[in-house]
Amino acid sequence: MDTAEKHYKFINSRTGYVIFYSSLDAKLSPEEVKAELDKIKAQVATKNGIHEHTVYWEEFKDVV
Repeated sequence: MDTAEKHYKFINSRTGYVIFYSSLDAKLSPEEVKAELDKIKAQVATKNGIHEHTVYWEEFKDVV
C-alpha cells in the first residue's frame, strides 16, 4: 500500500503563478510539515531569484 501524501503548491504572490509543487508524507507532525514547507519555500525563492516572503504555499487535493 502506498504511503498517503499531502500535496502542496508554492505560489509567487506577485504574479499568482504556481512555481513549484511538492508532496510530503501525511504521517508527519504539524511541526515537521511546517519545517519542511519553510525549507522548501526558501529553496524555491532562491532558485527563482525572488524574496522568500513573496512565496506562499497552499495544500491541494488530487481531483480524480
